[in-house]
Amino acid sequence: MISQQTVLGNWNEIKGKLLSKWGELTDDDLAAFNGNLDQLLGAIQRKTGAARESIEHFLGQITAGSAAAVSEG
Repeated sequence: MISQQTVLGNWNEIKGKLLSKWGELTDDDLAAFNGNLDQLLGAIQRKTGAARESIEHFLGQITAGSAAAVSEG
């Protein structure tokens, strides 16, 4: 599972990718994150109807890509 610290560290990039993937999300929806990963997942689930596992998988993919880019740089 993705860590809250990883999400916080890459929040601006993650936020943009979440808005791209799920166009029905708004900045206000994502403001529910407020540092709490469970709140973020719940907000995305409620707004999009996506399964929690699917959201976690997507977050894992985009943060793994960020970590790889940092380690390659």
